[in-house]
Amino acid sequence: MNETIKTLLNHRSIRSFKDKALKREEIDIILGAASLASTSSYLMAYSIIGVTDNDKKAKLASISNQPYIEKNGHFLIFCADFHRHIRQSSNEQYQDMRVNLENTEHFLVATIDATLAAQNAAIAAESMGLGICYIGSIRNDIDKVDTLFNLPEHVVPLFGMAIGYPDAETDQKPRLPKAAYYFENQYISIEDEELHLQKFDEKIADYYQNRTTNQRNERWTDQMKHTLSTPKRARMSSYVREKGFNKH
Repeated sequence: MNETIKTLLNHRSIRSFKDKALKREEIDIILGAASLASTSSYLMAYSIIGVTDNDKKAKLASISNQPYIEKNGHFLIFCADFHRHIRQSSNEQYQDMRVNLENTEHFLVATIDATLAAQNAAIAAESMGLGICYIGSIRNDIDKVDTLFNLPEHVVPLFGMAIGYPDAETDQKPRLPKAAYYFENQYISIEDEELHLQKFDEKIADYYQNRTTNQRNERWTDQMKHTLSTPKRARMSSYVREKGFNKH
């Protein structure tokens, strides 16, 4: 097994970091890896904001209710971004482009581009002995984040990433078995799906009861029912449309 595979198979979210900033060379390597991720039609429709200002980090931590946004080696925000693509356009050219930019396809393209770049960054960081944690909760108050970083039209903050030197060992949370997410030639049958999920429920219940911290009695399917039944970030749809995305 090569070192790349070992890095991938060892992934876990790190939420406790040493009080040690990343070196500029480390940040540049991580960003360089991000920039070489695959991109749709060479659009590179994303931007990355490094947050070093302590006041802004504190405000992000308050929005996200995640203290490790303040306490890490470096914090990044990944944005869907088509703003740079229109900067050199005349008003007439922009109006022609706008119809396309406002559709769902281009929002998906920008979101996927940003996510691919982020995963490259995550793997690069982990390969260097660093830990990472994705932070989707910056979207808890998307308008505050928008204002905090003065984001123009066609730029949407998608998620953050805390990076740093791990300060504690973390259990690796189990994932669905291959048979539950990989199918060949057609979608899995309902009966097979139920069987695989039942087995995974037993595994995750055992994990929650025996992990080193925050033990609880919960199955994965029950957790998902609760999560998907709870209204969350209802402002996102209107915000994304206001930023010039996903209108049709």
